[in-house]
Amino acid sequence: MAKMTKSQLMTMLSEKTELPKKDVIALMETLVDVAYSEVKSNGEFVIPGFGKMVKAHRKERMGVNPATGEKIKIAAKTVVKFRLAKAAKEAVL
Repeated sequence: MAKMTKSQLMTMLSEKTELPKKDVIALMETLVDVAYSEVKSNGEFVIPGFGKMVKAHRKERMGVNPATGEKIKIAAKTVVKFRLAKAAKEAVL
């Protein structure tokens, strides 16, 4: 089964909401922009019933280069994680 493309998703949302496709695209782009800015400034962004994006700090750690077996130091960094909502897990599983 093929994955749904962005274009297919926008078309489906347009059909289900009976809104023009350009309005759906504008809404989704705005949602993404708001999500990114909220995670950057507040550390998290929640979509009720779907999940939340959370900014997390990863500590410095030791790793292994798989090609040479040499130990390397992996620097500390900030990452973004997505935590799926319980309702979404129950709906899918």
